[in-house]
Amino acid sequence: MNAIPSLAGELARICPEGLQVDVPLARISRWRIGGNADVMVRPGSMVELQALRAWLHRHAVPHLVIGSTTNLLFADAGLRAVCIQIGGRMGAVAIRGQEVEAEAGAWVPGLARRVMQAGLTGAEHVCGIPGTLGGLICMNGGSQRKGIGSALLDLSAITPEGELIRFDQPTCGFAYRTSVFQENGLIVASARLRFDPAPDRAAVRREMLEILASRRRKFPQKQPNCGSVFKSNPAMYAEIGPPGAAIERLGFKGRRIGGALVSPQHANFIVNEGGATAADVLALIAEIADAVERETGYRMEAEAKYVTPEGRFLAADQVFP
Repeated sequence: MNAIPSLAGELARICPEGLQVDVPLARISRWRIGGNADVMVRPGSMVELQALRAWLHRHAVPHLVIGSTTNLLFADAGLRAVCIQIGGRMGAVAIRGQEVEAEAGAWVPGLARRVMQAGLTGAEHVCGIPGTLGGLICMNGGSQRKGIGSALLDLSAITPEGELIRFDQPTCGFAYRTSVFQENGLIVASARLRFDPAPDRAAVRREMLEILASRRRKFPQKQPNCGSVFKSNPAMYAEIGPPGAAIERLGFKGRRIGGALVSPQHANFIVNEGGATAADVLALIAEIADAVERETGYRMEAEAKYVTPEGRFLAADQVFP
């Protein structure tokens, strides 16, 4: 980006404590993969985020928004677009009765724990998801075939022009692992959720501990990964089973390309054994998707998103290295 010094100066004025330049994406990526980002900005409030988006729009500066990178694979060439990362600086949470108000940067496991501590139930299924609330809402994330959208009352989102818009639950377009925010160019800034009173808080805590223990047993925890690579298709699930089972039956556990390895622990996870590149991961994803389609007739869709150097998000199974 030729105008980094002047651009950085303007962005530092808008977000005084949130600007970094030449950021190694491999350090923030959960896959520990990616080149350098020219400019990264971490807003500290909704006001800063609005001002930031408005300025970038006014000056036609390409940008993208990320959270904790849980489902993201960054390009080996890095990132030229301005990267807005929403995290702990916008992570406030307030609980009043059954309602939870939280900013998009709230850490999901911590949010689930606070919901439990407030004597509420319904957030147990997200307690082990290592992401931020904004990303969870965009993906309608969850586990046990549940999605966070069922608990949402409404949310605030910011347009490219910096306007604040309110969405109620029906207008969010929630479906399995999807929402309108994956396509409409808006940034989820905060949300209001509602959970039910827990008849037995200790039982909710036990369930959360069981979920976390189950995740430790089933999923690779010690090697960098993005979580489940492929989405579960209900039709395929009924006929063939979950993605991991289909991939395992084809003998992919332990399959390696470069530093990328199909986890021997769970076949729907690709781990970075050290030095893996985005090209390694993409090649492995393409090989798996093609093989499963040939064998079953079902084309699995990747939950993981590839981030191009220009800042576009592409389904990782649609990228050919």
